[in-house]
Amino acid sequence: MATDKAYKVLAMAQGISNSKAKELIDKGIVYVEDKKVKIARADLSVDTIFRIEYPEKIEILYQDEDIIAINKPAQVDSYDIQDAINGAVLLHRLDKDTSGVLLLGKNEAFVARAITEFKARRVEKHYVAWVEGVVFEKMEIDEPIFTIKKGKAFSMIDPLRGKNAHTLVSPEEIQGKKSKVRIEIRTGRTHQIRVHLAHVGHPVIGDEQYGSRTQAKRVLLHSSQIKLLDYEFNATEPKDVAKYK
Repeated sequence: MATDKAYKVLAMAQGISNSKAKELIDKGIVYVEDKKVKIARADLSVDTIFRIEYPEKIEILYQDEDIIAINKPAQVDSYDIQDAINGAVLLHRLDKDTSGVLLLGKNEAFVARAITEFKARRVEKHYVAWVEGVVFEKMEIDEPIFTIKKGKAFSMIDPLRGKNAHTLVSPEEIQGKKSKVRIEIRTGRTHQIRVHLAHVGHPVIGDEQYGSRTQAKRVLLHSSQIKLLDYEFNATEPKDVAKYK
């Protein structure tokens, strides 16, 4: 059976350039049946049938002269959204796999005010997620997090080197051995929710990096609400989070 590099097979199948095919694989939106193609140089059969799942259109929740609130689709990088909106600056960021409320500032004075609020922990951030295992009572996770940022960021619980991190988890729904939970974070460490939930034995579904054994098209985590200064923004849960199939 003839094989070739995944990006070359995809390029031929789609009638696109090799570089464009590699870019699509690197963005994490190329699938063979239900499995994501993760390595552009992996060998695949030249007869492989691909499926490309383009991200949903980016929805603007609200904007005025100071701020723009986006309902970020999963599989879109926060910085790509910043680049797409002329003159806007990210006030925070969401992991590529995480969907939901993402805020950008539209002028220097407001950006400075907003960043002060984030640093002072006066911003309310609420999330919803599906996790492994049965969660039937509220949890408060207060474990310091240390992040290694060489290459792909990786965080861990580390009492000596870690920075203070605080996460509140409330159960909402149980389906078999999976649970839907609501989360509030008072701090904004890299991968905080994912690391804290994994630490208590309930990794977010689809989060292979932190120990989920359940395959999913993405990490099932959604930023549902943010309150900043006098603003409050809410993002409707996408289908994959609203109901676990």
